[in-house]
Amino acid sequence: MIFSASMFASLAPYIVSALLLFLLLEQLSYLIKKRNLPGPLFVPPLIGNAVALVRDPTSFWYKQSKTAGNSPGLSANYLVGRFILYIRDTELSHQVFSNVRPDAFHLVGHPFGKKLFGDHNLIYMFGEDHKSVRRQLAPNFTPKALSTYTALQQLVILRHLRRWDKTRPVVLRNLVRELNLETSQTVFVGPYLDKEARDRFRKDYNLFNLGSMALPVDLPGFAFGEARRAVARLAETLAVCAGKSKARMAAGEEPTCLIDFWMQAFVAEVNAGNPPPPHSGDEEIGGFLFDFLFAAQDASTSSLLWAVALLDSEPEVLRRVREEVVRIWPHESDALITVEQLAEMKYTRSVAREVVRFRPPATMVPHVAAEDFPLTESYTVPRGTIVFPSVYDSSFQGFTEPDRFDPDRFSETRREDQVFKRNFLAFGWGPHQCVGQRYALNHLVLFIAMFSSLLDFERVRSDGCDEIVYCPTISPKDGCTVFLSRRVAAYPDLSLN
Repeated sequence: MIFSASMFASLAPYIVSALLLFLLLEQLSYLIKKRNLPGPLFVPPLIGNAVALVRDPTSFWYKQSKTAGNSPGLSANYLVGRFILYIRDTELSHQVFSNVRPDAFHLVGHPFGKKLFGDHNLIYMFGEDHKSVRRQLAPNFTPKALSTYTALQQLVILRHLRRWDKTRPVVLRNLVRELNLETSQTVFVGPYLDKEARDRFRKDYNLFNLGSMALPVDLPGFAFGEARRAVARLAETLAVCAGKSKARMAAGEEPTCLIDFWMQAFVAEVNAGNPPPPHSGDEEIGGFLFDFLFAAQDASTSSLLWAVALLDSEPEVLRRVREEVVRIWPHESDALITVEQLAEMKYTRSVAREVVRFRPPATMVPHVAAEDFPLTESYTVPRGTIVFPSVYDSSFQGFTEPDRFDPDRFSETRREDQVFKRNFLAFGWGPHQCVGQRYALNHLVLFIAMFSSLLDFERVRSDGCDEIVYCPTISPKDGCTVFLSRRVAAYPDLSLN
C-alpha cells in the first residue's frame, strides 16, 4: 500500500493524540508511584531527568538528598523510563540491604548494571548459589593470601611513586587509576597477563569507565554500547587466566596471586573426588573476577585520592602518620612492610577507615525492587523501582561530629566503628557485604604509609578543588593536583626481598 501525503495528514491527529495519551499516562504512572513523597511534580517525557544526572551527577544527587531531608528520608525521581527512589535515612537503607532476595530487592550495582556487566556476575546471585560462590572465595582472603598480596601491592606502589617524583605539579587522578589497575592485574591474575594483554586490558577498562557514566544507548559508537562490549572482552580475558591458573595449580605449584589461591582450593576439591563446585567454570569465574576488578579499581582510586587531599588539609594527622610509620617501618632497611608491621600501624589504619567514612567511594548502592515492598508504614516501594540507599548520607549520621575528619573516632578508646556500626556502610551490609574489605583497607593503609613517608607533597589549591565529582566513584574536582618531591635520601630497594 502506498501512503499519500493526504493519508498521513488524516492520520496525524490520531498519532498526536496517541502520543499525548502516552505522555499523560507516563506522568500519571510517575505520580501514582510517587504518592506523597518529595520529588518533582513533573518529569521530562521518556528520559526523565537523565540529562541532568549525566550533565552534573554531583548536583543531581545532592538535590535528591536535600529533597529527602531527615523526614521522610526518601525522595522520588524518574530516569529513562524508570521510577527511582533515593534513600537518605540509614535505617531505611538497612531495610534494603537486609532484604536482598528474589522476592524483595535485587542488587544491581549500577542503574543499568545487568546489561552492562553481563550474566556471570556475583552481585546478581541469591540464596544457595550466592553462598556457594562466597564460600569458594574464602581461600582468597586468608592471612597467607593477604600476606602474598601485601608484598605485591608494595612493589607496585613503590614503582609508581618513583615515577610520580616530578618537578612540576601532577594531577593524581589518572596516575592513581593506573597504579590501581596495575595492582589489580598483578594481585588478581599476576603471571597470566603478558604486556600486550595488559595494554588491551587498560584500554577496555577505560572504555568501561566512560560508558558507565553515559546514557544507556546500546548501539555502536555510543559510549554505553562500547562499554558493554569492553566488559565482555575483559571477562573473556580473565576466564583465560582462570584456565591457566587451574592447570598450574593442578601441577602442584605454589599460589602467587588471588586466582591461584582460588584455583588451588578448586583443584583440591576435585582431587579429593568431589564434583566441581557450582559456578566454577572458567567463563563464570571470569565474570566474578571482573566484579572484583570493578570493586577494587574505582573504589580504591577514590579512596587514595581523598587520602592525599585530606592528609594535605590535616597537617597534624599527617605528622602522626609519619611518626608512626617511621617507627614501625624504617625504609632504609630495604624491607617490605610485613603483615605484623601493618597490624601495628593502628593510627594509620584509623586514618584509612576515616577516609572511607568521610568520603565513601561508592556513595550509593543501587537495587531494584522485584516486588512491591512495604518500606515504611505509609509507603510501599512499587515493583520495578530502582532504589538508591545512600552510603554517603549514612556516614554523616550518628557519628560524633560527623562533618569533622577525625581518625581518632576509630581508636580503641572511642571505637565508633562499633558504636555506630549501622552507619558505617561503605563496605555494604547483609549478604552482599564486600568480601574483599580487608584487602581494600590493607591497600589503602599501605599507600598512606608509603606515600606519606617517602614523598613530600603540597596541594595546588584552586576554587572548588575539594568539591565532589563522580568518575564514576567520587574524587576531588581538581583530580587532586599536587607538587611532589622525594622525602628520603633514597627509595627503598624492595626488589631485594
